[in-house]
Amino acid sequence: MLAAFDFGISNTDVAIFSENSVKYFTVPSSKEKITTNLIEKILFDLELHITKVEVLGVTGGKSSDLEDSLGGIEIIKINEIEAIGLGAKKLYGLEDESALIVSAGTGTACVHAQGESFNHLGGIAVGGGMLEGLGSLLFNTSNGGEINEFGEKGSRLELDLLIGDVVNKIGNLSPELTAVNFGRAAFSSTDTMENTAAALCNMIGEVIGTIAYLNALLIASEKACFIGRTSCLSEIRNGIDQRLGLAGVQGQYQPNREYANVIGVLEGIKKYK
Repeated sequence: MLAAFDFGISNTDVAIFSENSVKYFTVPSSKEKITTNLIEKILFDLELHITKVEVLGVTGGKSSDLEDSLGGIEIIKINEIEAIGLGAKKLYGLEDESALIVSAGTGTACVHAQGESFNHLGGIAVGGGMLEGLGSLLFNTSNGGEINEFGEKGSRLELDLLIGDVVNKIGNLSPELTAVNFGRAAFSSTDTMENTAAALCNMIGEVIGTIAYLNALLIASEKACFIGRTSCLSEIRNGIDQRLGLAGVQGQYQPNREYANVIGVLEGIKKYK
C-alpha cells in the first residue's frame, strides 16, 4: 500500500494506492507542526493501518522538514511544483506537449509542463483563501461552497460596472465584460448577501482567469489545465472562463482535479514500491 499526503493551507489530502485502485480522503489542515506523529494520527482517524504502508509520500507546507522515515517506512518528499505537474499529467493525459497548468487552491500558481519538466511561471495571492477570508468578514461564513451557493442565487450586475455602462466602445471588447468590480457599490445602497457573493466570486474568477490567459499566451498554449478546489466553484469558474475567452484560451476541467497534488505525489513515489 502506498500513502500520499498533500499538506495544504486549508485542507490536507490523502491518497491511498492499493490493489491497483486509489482512494481519496480530505481533512481540515491542522494548525500544529507537520510531524510523523501527525501523519500517524491522520491515518488512525481515517481508519487506515500504517503497518500496511510500504512507502509514504508528502508534499506541501513544511513537509520537507520531516524525518526520512516513520517506523521503518521510507518518507519520500516531493517538491510541490513537481507534484502539481505530475498530478496534472496523470489527470489530463499530458505527454510531451507544452501545457499550462493552473493550480487554483488557497492561492493560485501557474506551472509550465513539457514532458518531465515542470517550471513555476509565477503565482498570485488570490484564490480560495481570499474567498474564505472575505466571506468570513462579509457573510460570517468562511465556507467557500456556501459562499458560492449564495452567489448562484444573486446577480453581480447589481454591484459591478460593465464596459457598456461606462463607455460606448473599447476596441473589440464586449459591452458585457466587467469594467469595474464592485463599481456600483460606491454609489448604491446596501445590497443583498447573494449579490455581494456573486460579485466576489466573479472578481476572484476574473483575476485567476487573467493570470491564466497571460501565462498561456507566454508559452503559446491554447488551453489551461486547471487543478485545485477553487476551480470547482461554479461562480468562480464562470469568471475564469469569461477572461480566458478574451484571449481564445480554453479552460480544461477534469474530474478529481481537487486531488491533483496528492495524485502527483502518488505518481512520484510509485517507483519506490
